[in-house]
Amino acid sequence: MAKEGSYSIKVNRVAKTIDLVVAGTFTPQQVQEFVGDYTAKVKSVNPKEYTLIADSTDMDVLTQDMVPAMENTIRMYQQSGFDKLVVTIKKNPILKMQLNRIFKNTNFTNAEVKEI
Repeated sequence: MAKEGSYSIKVNRVAKTIDLVVAGTFTPQQVQEFVGDYTAKVKSVNPKEYTLIADSTDMDVLTQDMVPAMENTIRMYQQSGFDKLVVTIKKNPILKMQLNRIFKNTNFTNAEVKEI
């Protein structure tokens, strides 16, 4: 069974990053809460000067019904205007392929997946 989703969002003004930690599988309500928190944090900085770092090392492989939600999230990141997006995952070829496909589908050209 998938672990319940959780997240944290921190602004690092010295390193000019917004550090996200995303874990587990999100419910639609958790997605809405995340979007609200994310929007508030992004409004406090100039995203063009920041890199968005998403620690997704505990994120599960996406279920088919979660792919559209993830695409919408990636579009939100892109529309925020970040200089770059870096998504960190545990070595997982399926999840990496899913994320790279989502980056391609959303035309997010300055995004990368880092496996650890």
